[in-house]
Amino acid sequence: MIKILIVQMQSILGEKEENFKKILNLLSDYKNTKSDLIILPELFATGWYCDIYEKVAETEDNSPTMDFIRNIAVEHNSNVIGGSFVRRESDGKIKNTCPVFDRNGNLIAKYDKMHLYSYLGDTENLNSVAGEKPVIASTDIGKIGLTICYDIRFPEIYRCYAYGGADLLVNVAAWPKSRKVHWETLTRARAIENQSFMVAVSQTGEIQNGVYNLGHSAVYGPLGEVIASSQDEETVVSAVIDFSEMKKLRENVKTLSDRHEKYLLEE
Repeated sequence: MIKILIVQMQSILGEKEENFKKILNLLSDYKNTKSDLIILPELFATGWYCDIYEKVAETEDNSPTMDFIRNIAVEHNSNVIGGSFVRRESDGKIKNTCPVFDRNGNLIAKYDKMHLYSYLGDTENLNSVAGEKPVIASTDIGKIGLTICYDIRFPEIYRCYAYGGADLLVNVAAWPKSRKVHWETLTRARAIENQSFMVAVSQTGEIQNGVYNLGHSAVYGPLGEVIASSQDEETVVSAVIDFSEMKKLRENVKTLSDRHEKYLLEE
């Protein structure tokens, strides 16, 4: 049995220390509770607003956000998927990066957001560079397929993880309140179509100027059932999952193995 804690919070734009305090406050009731995996939302330390990427970017060698996540892993003796942070590479390129730490505070994986949301006034493609490949984090509880926010609209990456042996699919997000139906439908669909456990965690509350993040984080089972969920409050969602259930389902219902290698239209 695996215990997961997902942190849903409202970030204050550009205020890293204040956002760190929020996370610590939300997790304070769970210090003496054994957890196997803690998951934070996308850009929890800075808020999701593309125009501040340049200002808040950190290098991997000098990253207060990564240090903060590492400390959580050690203090809680838990694997931590650190949402994401704005990372500047040595060549100056900026990426939206999800780091993963083990229980000892070792960085064991990092995933750069592959799909950049750049519509309806958002400019993520102008302020950052897309990642080039999917990443599975290998932890002591299993293999975890990593995605960030807009990635949820691209089922190909999740199918890649399912066939790559991922035990758990994760999407960390700052999802807009205006697209609630999309969030709930797509996150559930990724669980069902891949017969996988799926964790979707989003920021909540106002970003600025009357624009809000959704909240509504959730843990889904491989049949799409809701194991645990939240509304729009700042909270920690706790869930217990058992990978043996997923393995039994896949043995009895052969959806993944019934897939064709190619789907080609006749010309």
